[in-house]
Amino acid sequence: MEKNKEIRVFAEEIRVEALKEFAHLGFGHVGGAMSIIETLAVLYGGEMRIDPKNPQWAERDKFVLSKGHAGPALYATLALKGYFPKEELLTLNQGGTILPSHCDRLKTPGVDMTTGSLGQGASTACGLALGDRMMGRDSRTYLMLGDGECNEGQVWEAAMFAAHYKLDNLTAFVDLNKQQLDGSTDDVMYMGDMVDKFKAFGWHVQKVDGHNVDAVKEAVEAAKAEKGKPSVIILDTVKGHGCLLAEGMFPCHHIAFTAEQIAPSIEHAEQVLAQARQA
Repeated sequence: MEKNKEIRVFAEEIRVEALKEFAHLGFGHVGGAMSIIETLAVLYGGEMRIDPKNPQWAERDKFVLSKGHAGPALYATLALKGYFPKEELLTLNQGGTILPSHCDRLKTPGVDMTTGSLGQGASTACGLALGDRMMGRDSRTYLMLGDGECNEGQVWEAAMFAAHYKLDNLTAFVDLNKQQLDGSTDDVMYMGDMVDKFKAFGWHVQKVDGHNVDAVKEAVEAAKAEKGKPSVIILDTVKGHGCLLAEGMFPCHHIAFTAEQIAPSIEHAEQVLAQARQA
């Protein structure tokens, strides 16, 4: 349980640093960044085999943020793990930054795959997983998809590929936050039951509360134990979770705000972090 407390604290640290990034910039993809933070905390808080001092270590586990617009959450995570100084976070999406709006593996230490064109991360994650297996490595690849992103046909081509090649070293997540750029996911393109859909494609499927680090951690460990098929964890989440300004706003895919408007959200996140540390 002590380890899980560390992960809960880590998640709140990520949220605070990500909000500070957005506050300095004055706009950004706040909603979808906030909803994946607990999963990032679980992965980078102990489930992934990584070495921040050697980001290109061949034996490392890889993470593909296919919904690359949520990059600020990943950047906060990487900075807290020591891939680069935290001061860099305040250069988000500015000239000369190593932290562009969408993830770029050639710019940011710790980013394993360039992403942002939705759907393509699913294919590249399959390539990483198959490549590691062909090289005889026991590394794992983790893939984060958005629920709106799953409208893309390329996601389902990748789903077929992963099942056919029995990529049991691949674990995907679907951030089921029920919103996409244009509105609710059900209104824009109804996808049906995501659990049933991935099962039909031959995947091992779990669905958990995406804001409960204990549940996410257990699901990741169960996915690691699954043999002969890829795994997907459907994360039941709230877009903008933990950000007073964004949580409950519809839509909150990309929003602009003043420093005064975002300040209460940062203060609230810092309070939640303090409570997590004292728990």
